[in-house]
Amino acid sequence: MNNSSPANANSDRPAGGLDELLPAAHAGGPDMPGVIDQVALAKLYGEPLFAMPHDLYIPPDALKVFLEAFEGPLDLLLYLIRKQNFNILDIPMAAVTRQYLAYVDEIRSTNLELAAEYLLMAAMLIEIKSRMLLPPKKTAEGQEAEDPRAELVRRLLEYEQIKLAAHQLNEIPQFGRDFMRAQVYVEQALQPRFPDVHVADLQEAWRDIVKRARLVQHHIISREALSVREHMSIVLRKLQGSRFVVFEDLFDTTRGMPVLVVTFIAMLELCKEGLIDVTQAEAFAPIYVRLAYTPA
Repeated sequence: MNNSSPANANSDRPAGGLDELLPAAHAGGPDMPGVIDQVALAKLYGEPLFAMPHDLYIPPDALKVFLEAFEGPLDLLLYLIRKQNFNILDIPMAAVTRQYLAYVDEIRSTNLELAAEYLLMAAMLIEIKSRMLLPPKKTAEGQEAEDPRAELVRRLLEYEQIKLAAHQLNEIPQFGRDFMRAQVYVEQALQPRFPDVHVADLQEAWRDIVKRARLVQHHIISREALSVREHMSIVLRKLQGSRFVVFEDLFDTTRGMPVLVVTFIAMLELCKEGLIDVTQAEAFAPIYVRLAYTPA
């Protein structure tokens, strides 16, 4: 018969205690990897850690994981009922209350403020359970009293409907989460807008016409009475029946410089009065003239 006590059993250990055993374990014990294979347990601030620190403290709640998270007491009750396929219209209060209080005791040890939200519902469940143990009382009209669970059932059904509606709304694609808004600019002008004709372009076109006119001019000295109004009518007649007319085609270079000048002045007057439009498709493109029109 062995009469050795736990104290005697521990008397064979070295007197140095745990601190003297750690180096031996770190050197190649079965529980700790050795430094020989150069495999670190972890990295601390970028440096390899080959042995566990002597003063390492792991809090009790460091590795605690909650697999279920609830949004409130009603959410927890609904979860307990649906998980066990209980009839929500005939809730077994004893089983549900016991499971509910077990969950409350669990969270009280970790989060007292969160547990306070569930204590009111716990008191309500205990009250309902107590009222169900009493014999039912009839009302003054002779009818049976309302089921103590009726108010709780009504709140649970309403909460379940709201929760399902919230889930359906969350499934709808949302801006910023499921899609982004496309930024597209579409010009919706009723009529095409051509680039404006600059004065420098008109001057360059006019210089080109004058240059060609000088090549074909005749040395005839004569005096001709020229009317700006008459040439305005001539320009309008040339533009009738044509959508666009090239700027140079409106000038008759064979009639001399005075006619060209008067024709150019007539075109400027027509532009001023808004009877013709001078357009250009793009920079350095040919200049076109057309009749101005007003939409009906």
